[in-house]
Amino acid sequence: MIQINFKSADNNDIELLLNLMQKLYAVDNSLTFNTVLARQALIQLLSDESLGRIWLIQYQNQAIGYVILTLSYSLEYGGRDAFIDEIYIDSAFQGQGIGKQTIKFLEEVCISLNVKALHLEVERENTSAQGFYRQVGFTDHNRYLMTKYLNK
Repeated sequence: MIQINFKSADNNDIELLLNLMQKLYAVDNSLTFNTVLARQALIQLLSDESLGRIWLIQYQNQAIGYVILTLSYSLEYGGRDAFIDEIYIDSAFQGQGIGKQTIKFLEEVCISLNVKALHLEVERENTSAQGFYRQVGFTDHNRYLMTKYLNK
């Protein structure tokens, strides 16, 4: 397993994050990348820790991916919960334990933030990702995540 580190992103990382986001969205056919909206959302998230956190995933001080954790609150889960909003690891680094290290890091962060439950979504067709997430402890609740976009 290769050694990685997690760097808290800041405003100086916005262009790099936009580049990495564009790579993720190119792989995930269900997402449409909009630079203007992405930049605005990144700036807002980076300026308000109550909304969540962003980290660059680094190998030898080079960004090979990123992960975004957003924070919420749920009575069903007994308090604060969190969502892995986006996770991207460059394809050249996949299958080397980086995903497992990233999930473990997020779990530790969530425990320190008193988060009771950690959520994520994965495409129905992406069975390899589903298998990975099950392997690291996520379960399917046989519910559909449904979304209504507002002000769009």
